[in-house]
Amino acid sequence: MALTNTDVSPTTQKALKLPEFILLLAMMISVLALSIDAMLPALDVIGKDLGVANPNDVQLVISAMFLGFAAGQIISGPLSDSFGRKPVIYWGYIIFIIGTLMCMFAGNFTVMLVGRVLQGLGAAAPRIVSLALVRDCYEGRAMARIMSIVMAVFVLIPAVAPAIGQGVLLVADWRGIFIMLLLTAVVAFAWFGIRQPETLASADRRKFSLKNIMGGIGEVLTIRIATGYTITAGFAFGGLLGYLNSAQQVFQIAYNSGQYFALYFGMAALAIGAASIFNSRVVVRLGMRYMTWRSLLGLTAFSCAFCLYMFVYGFLPPLWLTMIWLIATFFCFGILFGNFNALAMEPLGHLAGLGAAVVGSLSTFIALPLGWLIGYLFDGTVLPLVGGFASLGLVSLAAMWWTERGLETVRSS
Repeated sequence: MALTNTDVSPTTQKALKLPEFILLLAMMISVLALSIDAMLPALDVIGKDLGVANPNDVQLVISAMFLGFAAGQIISGPLSDSFGRKPVIYWGYIIFIIGTLMCMFAGNFTVMLVGRVLQGLGAAAPRIVSLALVRDCYEGRAMARIMSIVMAVFVLIPAVAPAIGQGVLLVADWRGIFIMLLLTAVVAFAWFGIRQPETLASADRRKFSLKNIMGGIGEVLTIRIATGYTITAGFAFGGLLGYLNSAQQVFQIAYNSGQYFALYFGMAALAIGAASIFNSRVVVRLGMRYMTWRSLLGLTAFSCAFCLYMFVYGFLPPLWLTMIWLIATFFCFGILFGNFNALAMEPLGHLAGLGAAVVGSLSTFIALPLGWLIGYLFDGTVLPLVGGFASLGLVSLAAMWWTERGLETVRSS
């Protein structure tokens, strides 16, 4: 049975109504998405301005953000279980702002990468603790529905972020993008601090100690469903991270799309948003596992079929055909995201913060080298990208089968 936001609030501060709760969470986690996708049109300019020799190395601006994000999750989750959700999110925003300032004034590529790691480290707190906020207030299919709606709103940011970044570049240099990120973080920080009550009562907080944290991590990792779905999500996410790393080169170099890059990128991102909305409407009736299996099968089948097409007709198909594959694949991704998180988090209600940290951190650490490899193999065609999606789709199916193998019955979720 789902709890309401009012039911669990341990403070006297008035609980948010559901629409504002969803919008606030979406904005908080959108700081991360905006920090990634708004940078994409500027990668080539940043590389030239900061003296990057190998054009593929500039992809590290994206990977460094994810590296900090992966590390920040495993720190933020346990701290939020011990000290409450709000203080940890506050500190996350402070670290993010420091990293943003470093990037804004960077004079070389090393400083830029350090600042990006700090941005990811700080952004991890609002991103991962937001999942714990949802788990504090909702459970089961209601939790999956809320996460799907949040993700749908959240995906609107990646859809328009490259256009926002491109717009900033028309009136300022790439440093102006970091000014925009700074202002966004300050607004989200203030909205959260003023409006959102604490959701973790003092009596429910875990004593902070390394022993407790390691014991909690060990407990999470012994839960087959939680660990298995986390690993599966990591493999699947590796394909998406490879796309984020190489999207600017695929569209602007391989397809010479110029400023239309933001349009094509946004079309693919909107497919994820549409799928998230679709999932929120049908997941309660059909179940999370049903939707996840079929979406993962669809993603893998689309990518394998497109790989076969490329081997016959060439490794740089017409742009319209690549977009059809990308939109179909991203629609499947939109269904997977909310469900993977909900499935992994479902048995972790007693460890919501730490559980969210382990799920998010482990899946990101798995995805990071896979996504880097896909991006680094960019050779002027879409073969590394499509081949990466197909390969990781097959591995994800195997991991999901392993996750549920041996269960006598699979509970409908």
